[in-house]
Amino acid sequence: MARALLGLLLLLSLGVNAEVYTYLDKDGNRVFTDQPRRSNAQRLNLTPANAMPKMPGPLYAPMAPAQPPEPPAYQVLRILVPEPDATIRANDGELIVTVSSDPTLLPGHSYRLMLDGVAVGEPGRSPVFPLHNLDRGTHQLSVEILDQRGQTLEQTPNQPFHLKRVSVADNDSEEQPVVASHP
Repeated sequence: MARALLGLLLLLSLGVNAEVYTYLDKDGNRVFTDQPRRSNAQRLNLTPANAMPKMPGPLYAPMAPAQPPEPPAYQVLRILVPEPDATIRANDGELIVTVSSDPTLLPGHSYRLMLDGVAVGEPGRSPVFPLHNLDRGTHQLSVEILDQRGQTLEQTPNQPFHLKRVSVADNDSEEQPVVASHP
Protein backbone atom coordinates (compact mmCIF):
# COMPACT_ATOMS: atom_id res chain seq x y z
CA MET A 1 0.00 0.00 0.00
CA ALA A 2 2.88 2.37 0.83
CA ARG A 3 4.42 1.73 -2.58
CA ALA A 4 1.14 2.52 -4.25
CA LEU A 5 0.80 5.79 -2.37
CA LEU A 6 4.38 6.71 -3.19
CA GLY A 7 3.74 5.93 -6.82
CA LEU A 8 0.63 8.11 -6.83
CA LEU A 9 2.54 11.01 -5.31
CA LEU A 10 5.31 10.66 -7.87
CA LEU A 11 2.83 10.59 -10.71
CA LEU A 12 1.00 13.64 -9.43
CA SER A 13 4.26 15.54 -9.55
CA LEU A 14 4.62 14.88 -13.30
CA GLY A 15 3.76 17.51 -15.84
CA VAL A 16 0.13 18.27 -16.78
CA ASN A 17 0.35 16.52 -20.16
CA ALA A 18 1.60 13.19 -18.78
CA GLU A 19 -0.73 10.21 -18.98
CA VAL A 20 -1.21 8.07 -15.89
CA TYR A 21 -2.38 4.46 -15.86
CA THR A 22 -3.33 2.20 -13.00
CA TYR A 23 -3.76 -1.55 -12.61
CA LEU A 24 -3.67 -4.34 -10.02
CA ASP A 25 -0.54 -6.48 -10.00
CA LYS A 26 -0.53 -10.29 -9.41
CA ASP A 27 -0.46 -9.71 -5.60
CA GLY A 28 -3.46 -7.36 -5.69
CA ASN A 29 -1.43 -4.17 -5.14
CA ARG A 30 -2.54 -1.07 -7.00
CA VAL A 31 0.19 0.19 -9.37
CA PHE A 32 0.41 3.62 -10.99
CA THR A 33 2.51 4.08 -14.11
CA ASP A 34 2.95 6.21 -17.22
CA GLN A 35 3.23 3.07 -19.42
CA PRO A 36 0.11 0.89 -20.09
CA ARG A 37 2.05 -2.43 -19.77
CA ARG A 38 -0.90 -4.57 -18.78
CA SER A 39 -4.08 -5.21 -20.64
CA ASN A 40 -6.10 -4.31 -17.51
CA ALA A 41 -4.38 -0.88 -17.12
CA GLN A 42 -6.82 1.98 -17.03
CA ARG A 43 -5.99 5.55 -17.97
CA LEU A 44 -6.69 8.09 -15.17
CA ASN A 45 -8.10 11.52 -15.97
CA LEU A 46 -6.24 13.90 -13.69
CA THR A 47 -7.40 17.42 -13.08
CA PRO A 48 -4.79 20.08 -13.80
CA ALA A 49 -2.67 21.06 -10.84
CA ASN A 50 -3.02 24.52 -9.39
CA ALA A 51 -0.28 26.72 -10.71
CA MET A 52 0.75 30.28 -10.15
CA PRO A 53 2.69 32.40 -12.59
CA LYS A 54 6.32 32.74 -11.68
CA MET A 55 6.91 35.82 -9.55
CA PRO A 56 9.88 38.00 -10.44
CA GLY A 57 12.64 38.07 -7.85
CA PRO A 58 13.10 35.93 -4.76
CA LEU A 59 10.14 34.60 -2.81
CA TYR A 60 11.42 36.18 0.38
CA ALA A 61 13.58 39.11 1.25
CA PRO A 62 16.96 38.07 2.55
CA MET A 63 17.20 38.66 6.27
CA ALA A 64 19.98 40.71 7.72
CA PRO A 65 22.17 38.71 10.07
CA ALA A 66 20.77 38.81 13.59
CA GLN A 67 22.54 41.36 15.72
CA PRO A 68 22.80 40.51 19.39
CA PRO A 69 21.15 43.18 21.53
CA GLU A 70 23.57 45.77 22.80
CA PRO A 71 24.30 45.27 26.45
CA PRO A 72 23.57 48.28 28.61
CA ALA A 73 26.57 50.58 28.80
CA TYR A 74 26.32 50.67 32.60
CA GLN A 75 25.92 47.60 34.75
CA VAL A 76 25.43 49.55 38.00
CA LEU A 77 24.15 53.05 38.73
CA ARG A 78 23.30 53.94 42.32
CA ILE A 79 23.20 56.63 44.95
CA LEU A 80 25.74 55.88 47.69
CA VAL A 81 24.98 58.78 50.07
CA PRO A 82 22.43 59.21 51.48
CA GLU A 83 21.32 55.61 51.84
CA PRO A 84 17.71 54.81 50.96
CA ASP A 85 15.20 56.01 53.58
CA ALA A 86 17.96 57.60 55.67
CA THR A 87 17.20 60.34 58.20
CA ILE A 88 19.70 63.19 57.95
CA ARG A 89 20.07 65.84 60.65
CA ALA A 90 21.35 69.03 59.06
CA ASN A 91 20.29 72.30 60.68
CA ASP A 92 21.76 74.30 57.82
CA GLY A 93 19.99 72.15 55.17
CA GLU A 94 23.30 71.14 53.59
CA LEU A 95 23.74 67.66 52.11
CA ILE A 96 26.34 66.08 49.84
CA VAL A 97 24.96 63.39 47.52
CA THR A 98 27.40 60.84 46.14
CA VAL A 99 26.67 58.51 43.21
CA SER A 100 28.52 55.61 41.62
CA SER A 101 28.41 53.79 38.28
CA ASP A 102 30.10 50.71 36.91
CA PRO A 103 31.85 51.22 34.63
CA THR A 104 32.88 54.73 35.53
CA LEU A 105 31.36 57.49 33.42
CA LEU A 106 32.18 56.94 29.73
CA PRO A 107 33.55 59.78 27.54
CA GLY A 108 30.85 62.24 26.48
CA HIS A 109 28.46 61.15 29.24
CA SER A 110 27.45 63.10 32.34
CA TYR A 111 25.53 62.69 35.60
CA ARG A 112 22.42 64.68 36.44
CA LEU A 113 20.90 64.69 39.92
CA MET A 114 17.14 64.89 40.34
CA LEU A 115 15.63 66.15 43.63
CA ASP A 116 11.89 65.65 43.95
CA GLY A 117 11.66 65.14 40.17
CA VAL A 118 13.50 68.39 39.30
CA ALA A 119 17.05 68.59 37.92
CA VAL A 120 19.52 70.10 40.38
CA GLY A 121 22.26 72.16 38.76
CA GLU A 122 23.88 71.39 35.44
CA PRO A 123 24.82 67.87 34.33
CA GLY A 124 28.48 67.12 34.93
CA ARG A 125 31.13 64.44 35.21
CA SER A 126 31.50 64.67 38.99
CA PRO A 127 29.73 61.96 41.04
CA VAL A 128 29.41 64.40 43.99
CA PHE A 129 26.51 66.84 44.29
CA PRO A 130 26.38 69.44 47.08
CA LEU A 131 22.84 70.51 47.99
CA HIS A 132 22.20 73.75 49.91
CA ASN A 133 19.39 75.01 52.12
CA LEU A 134 17.11 72.02 51.74
CA ASP A 135 13.73 72.22 53.40
CA ARG A 136 12.99 69.78 56.19
CA GLY A 137 10.86 66.75 55.29
CA THR A 138 10.95 63.78 52.99
CA HIS A 139 12.60 64.15 49.59
CA GLN A 140 13.15 61.88 46.59
CA LEU A 141 16.55 61.56 44.88
CA SER A 142 17.47 59.91 41.60
CA VAL A 143 20.44 60.19 39.28
CA GLU A 144 20.61 59.94 35.49
CA ILE A 145 23.42 59.34 33.03
CA LEU A 146 23.07 61.50 29.93
CA ASP A 147 24.73 61.12 26.54
CA GLN A 148 26.24 63.93 24.44
CA ARG A 149 22.79 64.97 23.18
CA GLY A 150 21.30 65.13 26.67
CA GLN A 151 19.33 61.89 26.23
CA THR A 152 18.90 59.74 29.34
CA LEU A 153 20.80 56.46 29.04
CA GLU A 154 20.31 55.14 32.57
CA GLN A 155 18.32 56.31 35.61
CA THR A 156 17.97 55.09 39.18
CA PRO A 157 14.55 54.73 40.75
CA ASN A 158 13.51 57.45 43.20
CA GLN A 159 15.15 56.97 46.57
CA PRO A 160 13.63 58.69 49.63
CA PHE A 161 15.52 60.41 52.44
CA HIS A 162 14.28 62.48 55.38
CA LEU A 163 15.88 65.78 56.37
CA LYS A 164 15.56 66.99 59.98
CA ARG A 165 16.26 70.62 60.85
CA VAL A 166 15.89 72.06 64.33
CA SER A 167 13.18 74.65 64.72
CA VAL A 168 11.46 76.38 67.59
CA ALA A 169 8.52 74.01 67.09
CA ASP A 170 10.85 71.03 67.65
CA ASN A 171 11.73 72.05 71.22
CA ASP A 172 12.60 68.71 72.79
CA SER A 173 13.66 70.10 76.18
CA GLU A 174 11.42 69.61 79.18
CA GLU A 175 9.51 72.61 80.37
CA GLN A 176 11.24 74.40 83.23
CA PRO A 177 9.11 74.82 86.34
CA VAL A 178 8.07 78.35 87.03
CA VAL A 179 9.42 79.56 90.34
CA ALA A 180 7.37 82.20 92.03
CA SER A 181 9.23 84.73 94.06
CA HIS A 182 7.75 86.05 97.29
CA PRO A 183 8.33 89.56 98.45
